[in-house]
Amino acid sequence: MFRNQAARHLGCLLDVDQDVISWTCLPLMLERDSGVHIPDFLVEKGSGSIVMDAVEGREKSPALWIASEAAAHGYEYVAVPVDEIGSGFRLWNAVDLLRYSRWQCPLGDRIRLLAALDEHGTLSVADCFPAFQETRPIAGLSSLILNRFVEVDLDEALIGPETSVRRWRD
Repeated sequence: MFRNQAARHLGCLLDVDQDVISWTCLPLMLERDSGVHIPDFLVEKGSGSIVMDAVEGREKSPALWIASEAAAHGYEYVAVPVDEIGSGFRLWNAVDLLRYSRWQCPLGDRIRLLAALDEHGTLSVADCFPAFQETRPIAGLSSLILNRFVEVDLDEALIGPETSVRRWRD
């Protein structure tokens, strides 16, 4: 359902954004005179709703009417340049984590890891492995990250054995 690869990548980033409550792809049609635009996403955040596009090349400056039409519908409009979407480690880490989005970490593994984090504060990814006795460690840990039981820094580097894991902070 994504308009292009850049929109798909932006969707991956939205999935791991701590401020995002939910998002919908190709949510509505904005019209003005003879112009029609379907934004890539409608994003719900704690601060409100945002209409968002992944923009590339000559689209970097979308038509001004798009932002005003979005505002008329009660939404802020944000155009995210492709070079921002793919910069740094966040996209790579998001794609790696989302491979495990269908996994569910078993209760026993979740309790063992959360108890260890309560005792130690933070653990490295490698130090978390013994907590996973009912499922594969990377699948279980990824599930807990995606479901916001624990968190890791997705921007610092690619997730590796030394990456710090801590309890989710609201």
